Amino acid sequence: MGTTVFERQRPAASVVQHSLADTRHSVFWRDDLPQSLTPDRRSLVGSHRADLVVVGGGYTGLWTALLATERDPGAKVVIVEAQRVGWAASGRNGGFCEASLTHGHENGMARWPDEMPTLDRLGAANLDAIEASEARYGMDFQFERTGQLAPAVEPHQVDWLKEWADEGEEGVVYLDQAEAQASVASPTYLAAVWEKNACGMVHPARMAAELARVCEERGVEIFERSHVTGLDTSGPGVVVITDEGRVAASRAALGTNVFPSLIKRNRLMTVPVYDYVLMTEPLTDAQLASVGWQDRQGIGDLANQFHYYRISKDNRILFGGYDAIYRYGRRVDPAYEHRPETWRTLASHFFTTFPQLEGLRFTHQWAGAIDTSTQFTAFFGTARERRVAYAAGFTGLGVGSTRFAGEVMLDLLDGVRNERTELEMVRKRPLPFPPEPAASLGINATRWSLDRADHNRGRRNLLLKTLDALGLGFDS
Repeated sequence: MGTTVFERQRPAASVVQHSLADTRHSVFWRDDLPQSLTPDRRSLVGSHRADLVVVGGGYTGLWTALLATERDPGAKVVIVEAQRVGWAASGRNGGFCEASLTHGHENGMARWPDEMPTLDRLGAANLDAIEASEARYGMDFQFERTGQLAPAVEPHQVDWLKEWADEGEEGVVYLDQAEAQASVASPTYLAAVWEKNACGMVHPARMAAELARVCEERGVEIFERSHVTGLDTSGPGVVVITDEGRVAASRAALGTNVFPSLIKRNRLMTVPVYDYVLMTEPLTDAQLASVGWQDRQGIGDLANQFHYYRISKDNRILFGGYDAIYRYGRRVDPAYEHRPETWRTLASHFFTTFPQLEGLRFTHQWAGAIDTSTQFTAFFGTARERRVAYAAGFTGLGVGSTRFAGEVMLDLLDGVRNERTELEMVRKRPLPFPPEPAASLGINATRWSLDRADHNRGRRNLLLKTLDALGLGFDS
């Protein structure tokens, strides 16, 4: 087996140690929110009525509620959130707002090749609508249509980029080594593809907070710190039940994502995977000049165990990914968010990527669970005689596609037949993950195989080839 660039060009241990010396375990995006965007909302107590009740105050639930008020301005919409609006993945992600609804073109072509023109068009329209929503609703979540850069950091990845560019996708530009390093000055870059229109960068916590603010301005009632314990559909509608209250509604939409589904048949459809992130202090003008990055693209390299990174409005660099940790039993536990060895690995890889930034410190480190499905992107459906709709399994792609999911869930609840609901991606459920111990054995064997492929010029072993053939897998 060979070595990767991050093993061949490691920074000194003292560089890593210095960079993490004063790092605090806290989500930068939430720390960066003004107090005006973090009101303390009441919990659900007593009985309430609504036309639509939404479970979950992240992007999925917030977009669904907002779009519901567009479809029927007179409807009474209620959101019930277990903790605080945007506290989970919606408030701590990397802020990559992508046009893709399929976790990239290659994954979509492997699963729904005949539908990809429609999926690409719908994804582009969805991203346009998110960008336009800032002006439409008077929101500010720092949207920048930067596109996304995919650099090759190993020789075998250069051919992958050339093949990608040769497909002729609109807005896809191939950069050779000199052009890639002129765009972003990393000595690890051997080439790159720049998708100029397919991605925007946002402030993730501001997006959730602004969506909640606009929802409330449009009459949506949001209850926080109200954990939903069950759904009662014994009557004509749906009753959402918490320890201290209940909401009776005609219909319900579930945006619980990584957390155990309220629909039992969906409990095996996702697994929680822990993702880890670092955020630097703001770069000085000299440090920023040494990196270039004038186009401010989001960046994700081509390894199976990939890194994603971006630059914030105040010129900090967020650097995350690589390790994606699954814990036995599908548990979501705050204890799993503390993993110093991963943050040390990320810091080492950061200074391999940008050795000119030696001396820079990380101010924040954090982690959290995301939900993944066996098709690497969201699945949809209804339950309880079509009174309940759900969407889950976004696999790290939820910043943009949750808005699309809100449209789909409302379509399904309305019984609408249109190009969204007729999509095979919407109509058919992916295969579930197996129960334990098979899930843990399979996922960890897959992770090991993905790491081996990164050390072997991308060559996939029999396990990975078999999973590819079955349309299954595990995304790092």
